Amino acid sequence: MKIRKLLLIISVLFVFAQLQLFAADNKEQNFENASVSIKYFNKSLYYPGNTDENPVSVHITIKNNGTETLRFKLADDRAFSLDFNAYTVKNNRLEETETLIEKRTTNQTVYFREIALEYGEEYSFVENVKEFLKIEDSSVYYLELFFYPELYKSKYLALKSNRLTLEIKPSPASASSTYIPVKAESMEILKPMDLSPDKVVEQTIIARQKSLWDQYFLYMDVEAMLQRNSSLKKKYTSVSAEERSRMLQSFKADLMAARIENDIIAIPESFQIEKTTYTPTEGNVSVIEWFKYPNFSEKKRYTYKVRQREGIWQIYDYNVVNLGTE
Repeated sequence: MKIRKLLLIISVLFVFAQLQLFAADNKEQNFENASVSIKYFNKSLYYPGNTDENPVSVHITIKNNGTETLRFKLADDRAFSLDFNAYTVKNNRLEETETLIEKRTTNQTVYFREIALEYGEEYSFVENVKEFLKIEDSSVYYLELFFYPELYKSKYLALKSNRLTLEIKPSPASASSTYIPVKAESMEILKPMDLSPDKVVEQTIIARQKSLWDQYFLYMDVEAMLQRNSSLKKKYTSVSAEERSRMLQSFKADLMAARIENDIIAIPESFQIEKTTYTPTEGNVSVIEWFKYPNFSEKKRYTYKVRQREGIWQIYDYNVVNLGTE
């Protein structure tokens, strides 16, 4: 009898423990302390249409402002994770693209990954607004984003971003309608110039010292830099042109957030061009760079590999040798 009572008590405790675990696993995530913000990525002059040639690239950041771990889902195809809304001054809303509507109305499997952020951590990525909205007329719009942490099927749960002013200019002649990065402060058009390899490297380093990302990427072959990573290269060469564009934008965002390739984005306190050698198409620029820390300075030799494309030298690879401390 005692044994039977003991087994009953153990069974009750076991069931209670299972119920507690089930409740913990199914506890609804609280998104009150999560925030989403947007800003322009590589700001340029924007025109109607030309989704790929003249993208409206927006840098999206999700942040955990709370003390508990923030978990959310992020679809591989961002069409199932977010919406862009754009309004005119008369509050007329831009329509969604046919591609976006087709994706969401077609019966398909949505692949996603779950991301966990601790207190103060952020997760960022870049998206092209023109893949979500039809931008067919020149005007001034107010742009905002809704992020769905439980995917599009749970639209009732959404995080709203800040608002940006989006100016769409009248379409220029077709010969000049390609994407052109500009300086955000002065709207001065940035165009790569016919500089020597050492000047290309010098300007790139100075741009990094001043955190001028548009100028930093101006003479960099981002596609080649991405493919230095064997796993990224394998994926990059096997996906569609649309996904390649997305990968390049994400790679840039990861560089800017210092999540990858720490050596190439490190900021030297000073530097000196040591040696430059090149043929008509390829070259190497050796640079001594000093990095200052609280109690010492670190000295490194960077060798930037450059090549010429259509008369412009670009950095496509590099290596670093540590030369000790001073």
